[in-house]
Formats: sequence, structure tokens, C-alpha cells
Amino acid sequence: MNTRVILNYLTGLSKNNSREWYHSHKTEYKEANLEFEKMLQALIIRIGEFDGSVINNIPKELTFKLNRDTRFSHDKSPYNPAFRAHISSMGKLPIPVGYYIMIKPGDQSFIGGGLFADMFKDATAMVRDYISQNGDEWEKIINTRDFGRHFKVQGAALKNVPSGYEKNHPQAEYLKFKSWYLEYSIKDSEVEDAEAFLTHTAELFRIMKPFNDYLNRALYGFKMPTR
Repeated sequence: MNTRVILNYLTGLSKNNSREWYHSHKTEYKEANLEFEKMLQALIIRIGEFDGSVINNIPKELTFKLNRDTRFSHDKSPYNPAFRAHISSMGKLPIPVGYYIMIKPGDQSFIGGGLFADMFKDATAMVRDYISQNGDEWEKIINTRDFGRHFKVQGAALKNVPSGYEKNHPQAEYLKFKSWYLEYSIKDSEVEDAEAFLTHTAELFRIMKPFNDYLNRALYGFKMPTR
């Protein structure tokens, strides 16, 4: 597994974000993508040591395309120069929540977890209800020493506690959220050291697992909308 190949390709794409460059460097893309899939396979094995639900995932089925939807964006660059993947018991679907990784040069890489998507109103309601009824468990998870050293719960939020919930609820601030996720930034120099990067990333995923488990209990029975 050569993580420098990944960074080198993505750096080139970032500097030459055009369809012409992309298509003329397909060989480099295939090489970098293969290295990324090798990284994912190694991560799946390491995550599987503490979360067996991910072990049967196939790396190429966990990744996201480089293409950007530019229809409603001022930025018409056709590609997002980043390799991204989501590892969960159901692959790359946003629910159930799992372990997210993005490799993007310029010290923009990060790993994450939790519920990033805030467009599913049913999912938001399920998590709010669960937090409102299981607040002590929530506080226990997010206030552990290891969790607090590495993560802070983030997410799109309302200005006020939504109707139906106590304004003075102990977890009122988190009831305002529409999504609940974690991010941990990674520098290029960390990605370049492949073995150390894998070890660190797997440990961070281990620390976030109770957070993911909590959200997945809240989301039990959720059905993805059909088009």
C-alpha cells in the first residue's frame, strides 16, 4: 500500500481540475485508486477486530466517485480531488452510520463517523427521541477522556429546541441538531506514513465506535427513502 501514490495523483488533479487532464491520466488514477482500495481492505481488517459487522465489505463498493454535481454551484470544477469511503455494516449507505475516511491533499484529509446526512427527517426525529430518553448514556459516551481528547460532536442545528422537547432538557443543545457527526483532521505527512496512518486511524475508529453504536440503536428500523 503506497499512500504517496494517492496523494500525488490527487495533488495533480487538484492543480489540473479538468476533464482533459483526468482522461489523459487514467493510468495514474487506476494506480492511485487501487492503492486506496488496498488501504480500505487493511482498515476493514483492523476495524473488524473490534467491530465484526464491517468485515465482509468489498473495498470498491465503499468508495464515492470523483465527479462533482456542478448544476447549482458557482464552482464548475468537474472533480472533487479526494478519495472518499464509508465503511459500515451496510457498506457506504449513510445509515447505519459507520466509519468515514477522506484523503484530500493540502492537509484536508479527515476521518469521521456518525450521521452526516441531515436530509432524512425521520432519522433526525429518531435520534432526537433517543437522546431525549437516553441522555445519561449519551453524556457518558461523549464525556469519556479518549473521546473528548479527539472528538467534538458536530452537526447542522436549529437555533432553538424543536417543539415537542423540553427547552430545559439536560441535552437541549444536542436536541437542536439535525445531524450528529465527528471529524478528525489528518495532515498529508501523516497519510504518507502508511503503517502509522492505518494504526492511528483504526484506533480513532475504535474510540468512536460507542458513539456510532448509540446512533445506530437510535436509528434501528429506519428505512432509506425510495425514489
